[in-house]
Order: sequence, then C-alpha cells, then structure tokens
Amino acid sequence: MADLFTPDYEGADIAGVDEVGRGPLAGDVVAAAVILDPARPIPGLRDSKKLSEARREALALEIREHALAWCVARASVAEIDDMNILQASLLAMHRAVDGLSTAPGYVLVDGNRLPRWDYHSEPVVKGDDRVPAIAAASILAKVQRDYELVELEGMYPGYGFARHKGYPTAEHLEALRRLGVTPVHRRSFAPVRALLEE
Repeated sequence: MADLFTPDYEGADIAGVDEVGRGPLAGDVVAAAVILDPARPIPGLRDSKKLSEARREALALEIREHALAWCVARASVAEIDDMNILQASLLAMHRAVDGLSTAPGYVLVDGNRLPRWDYHSEPVVKGDDRVPAIAAASILAKVQRDYELVELEGMYPGYGFARHKGYPTAEHLEALRRLGVTPVHRRSFAPVRALLEE
C-alpha cells in the first residue's frame, strides 16, 4: 500500500471501517468494520475497487479467518430514502463497529466524515488504500454487497443487477424505464424519483 497512514495511537485493537454502495440506485448501503491481527498479517490488502472479483473473494475469506474481529452491517433502502444516503452510510458504519465482538480502542474511517459515536476515531481520506484495516473493511463490504445484488437479479430478472450492481448504467436506466421501479430501488434518487413522477 502506498502512502501508508499511521494513526497517533499505539494498540492492536484498531478498527478500520468502510462502506460500499452510496452511488447505486438500488439495494442497501453496506458497511464493514475489521480489527486485524498484527500477528497474522494478510498480504495484498488494498482498495476493493482495485482488485479483481476473484481476488476480493479470496481476501474476504482470509479476513474472516484471520481478523481479531469483523462485522458487516447495513442501512436499508427505506432508511436511505428516509434520512439520505450520507446519513444512512454513517448509520451502517456505526452498526458495523457496534457489532464487533471486540470493542475497538480506536477507529479509522475511510473518507472525511465520522458517524456520531463515542469511539476514539478519525477519518482518513483514501483510507481504503492507505490503512490495511480499512482496506479489509472495504473488501468485506464490497463482497457482501455484490453477493446481495446477484441475489436480487434472481428476484427481479431483467434489470441486470448481477452486472451493474445497482449503479445507474445505461442498461439499468433502460430497464427501469421498461420494467418499472421495484421495492429495492431508492425512490429518493433522482432517476428513480423522476420515473415515479411521470
């Protein structure tokens, strides 16, 4: 990892936190929190978007097996529409950290915003490529959300969820116009809202 970030904290119980799915028009926003084991390093951790699907899935298995603690959490489509995607993302991250089997001494969060919580923490811009624990969280969240969108493909055939993972691709927008809005679409997002208003 280039330009590694070193927190002003000495301890093994640092949790890395990241979320996946802020931009899509459909599906939950998924977050993960990971406390890595310094005695069992995992080579190859980096931003999940820079890894192949096969590599992400292999690393996700290693993370689940070797991390001191990990948790995947979410905020639902209904919560996204109710409170907006930023607040829903922060809520998902809060739930992920709360769900860790080991309470972290310090939390590093990808990006420039922190949830409202009592944990000692700081945001790290581009943390998913600078902090191994955040990279691990990015991988777990991405693998989980991708799996769920493949499952949605079976529930709502014709939308292409398995390919575009809910993002507003030309294929997805065309399917929305042709097939209509499903219960898993985010009604507060402009392309979906526009179709509902027509």
